[in-house]
Amino acid sequence: MALSAIATLTRLPFSLPSRLILRKHGRRRSCWKTMASSASPTQQITAPYGSWESPITADVVSGASKRLGGTATDERGRLFWLESRPLESGRAVLVKAPEESGEEPADITPKEFSVRSVSQEYGGGAFKIVGDTVIFSNYKDQRLYKQSIESRDTSPLPLTPDYGGPLACYADGVFDSRFNRYIAVREDRHEDSLNATTAIISIDLNNRTVQEPEILVGGNDFYAFPRLDPKGEKMAWIEWGHPNMPWDKSELWVGYFSEKGQICKRVSVAGGDPALVESPTEPKWSAKGELFFITDRRSGFWNIYKWIESDNKVLPVYSLDAEFSRPLWVFGINSYEFLQSNEQKNLIACTYRQNGRSFLGILDDAYSTLAVLDIPFTDINNITSGIHCLYIEGASAIHPLSIAKVTLDDHKSKVTDFQITWSSSPESSKYKSYFSLPELIEFPTEVPGQDAYAYFYPPTNPNYHSSREEKPPLLLRCHGGPTGETRGVLNLAYQYWTSRGWAVVDVNYGGSTGYGREYRERLLGRWGIVDVDDCCSCAKFLVDGGKVDGKRLCITGGSAGGYTTLAALAFRNTFKAGASLYGVADLKSLRAETHKFESHYIDNLVGTEDDYFQRSPINFADKFSCPILLLQGLEDKVVPPDQARKIYHALKEKGLPVALVEFEGEQHGFRKAETIKFALEQQMVFFARVVGNFKVADEITPIRIDNFD
Repeated sequence: MALSAIATLTRLPFSLPSRLILRKHGRRRSCWKTMASSASPTQQITAPYGSWESPITADVVSGASKRLGGTATDERGRLFWLESRPLESGRAVLVKAPEESGEEPADITPKEFSVRSVSQEYGGGAFKIVGDTVIFSNYKDQRLYKQSIESRDTSPLPLTPDYGGPLACYADGVFDSRFNRYIAVREDRHEDSLNATTAIISIDLNNRTVQEPEILVGGNDFYAFPRLDPKGEKMAWIEWGHPNMPWDKSELWVGYFSEKGQICKRVSVAGGDPALVESPTEPKWSAKGELFFITDRRSGFWNIYKWIESDNKVLPVYSLDAEFSRPLWVFGINSYEFLQSNEQKNLIACTYRQNGRSFLGILDDAYSTLAVLDIPFTDINNITSGIHCLYIEGASAIHPLSIAKVTLDDHKSKVTDFQITWSSSPESSKYKSYFSLPELIEFPTEVPGQDAYAYFYPPTNPNYHSSREEKPPLLLRCHGGPTGETRGVLNLAYQYWTSRGWAVVDVNYGGSTGYGREYRERLLGRWGIVDVDDCCSCAKFLVDGGKVDGKRLCITGGSAGGYTTLAALAFRNTFKAGASLYGVADLKSLRAETHKFESHYIDNLVGTEDDYFQRSPINFADKFSCPILLLQGLEDKVVPPDQARKIYHALKEKGLPVALVEFEGEQHGFRKAETIKFALEQQMVFFARVVGNFKVADEITPIRIDNFD
């Protein structure tokens, strides 16, 4: 694909290597090299922060940026996982774990397919395995396909119609053995993505021809978690409607199937009482046919509950000021699993999050007791039950995102074996001496008596130190969402900075998940205020504590974090430079142009029309006073590219140093290795040029910065 440029706006097509593009769009700067390889820990080189040489290169980071799209086991206990590969332009591949020692993992997905749903834009729940069959959503056309796991000679067969494009998206599916059908959530975009209709549908697997799905449940704005009881007589599901997000207020229903497989009766289980604000999630049936789920009623924390069908009552299974689930941004969340047990009780393997850390526990439903297991992961996402074992997706400060096999003793109270079976970065351990370990910090906010939280990563490199008089530059990161959470786990992108002499802090500002509903709702009506204040307060806290240089404070973030970045630069004077990745500049335009899932989200976060105007950085270009780098995917449906272009032109006209890079073939969040590498390197060299007072050790060709070069 040919390279094109508009003025000094840089556009990077995916088909050309970054180095080639960079030669066309900038001059090569001189490089300051060191002799790091010859230095011993006792003979460290004295060099300015930010100029240190590190083996954790942008190539290492981009090559280690695999994502997990879920794990599953089949009836034989074999493990499968879905991995997204940056080196294959982000293609998502279903992989089968080796069955014998010495074997290699085997790709199940043919090369012309990619297993990924874009339902609600963020996707998730893109595949389901039963027996020797997998049903999956194909990224390019969003159709459902059926494929044999055992036979690699047969191509996947389509199950849903070809509408000439990705006009219907499917996710979160389950098999219905009673009626031999596949049940899933469908988002129908035939009109447009903003007016899509969502329903729970079924596809008859007895029919060998492509067919129109049949709607089982519809009428509300959104649906998730269709889950069948063991006999196939009942189905539970979650639904919610505008203007709520699923973590604000949702409802749990149970429907009873007729002899023909239709829903003939419905019962409201949770969320239907207008006087009780709650957000039930993750319904699941035990082997005995009892319905469990997670909700945040009364305590404000997501805890596990059980439905007593005979009385239509809901009872807590175990109460703790901790989060046993997380916001439903993607389909397919699986925070707990039932364990095999010979006794007449339910043993539940569950993960919960408390005080910035994840825990793995075994919950005994009969006695309401929770036994915490000792494992090396401090962060856990999903749990999958195997035969006499668990598979958990997790990480820690020294473990990248991984899948671990956890074997328990006969009493299910202790871990007898812990083995990592898959790693997003299997080579990361060789850089262990360069790892900066996160420090969980709690700092005061602008509101007296209210604290916020962050993970601080000090600069770390065994071969270097700085002069005693110098303090390191700070890169403050704002997570997306904004209803998200940053976690103190190994991220090589962070180590890229810290091993070069930067301090990094990752902030869980008010509105973040992991600390209960009250903390999450601090942001309601105050987006662009609370998050900005908390980020500025965090930076000030670190400066006052002597941890960082107050004259070299930089801020970066993606999506909602990009908005917080722009708002901080427009409405505060704390930071000296910033980088916004696919961030929001115009709240009013975002509300008009974004997709259905988030189309009313910011109404609750912002407020009145005047608030929309007053908190949109695009309307206050005159208040910006420092350099800004903008990075944007051209196929972004969540934050359209025009957002970045508007703020770019406004700041360029004002005369501020600004650069915009657009990436063809990238959506909301960068998935291609070349994009990840380019974005990381350009942020590094951008900040070094505008606030660093040092030269980076890496050989990086910088892009042109308007009003600066």
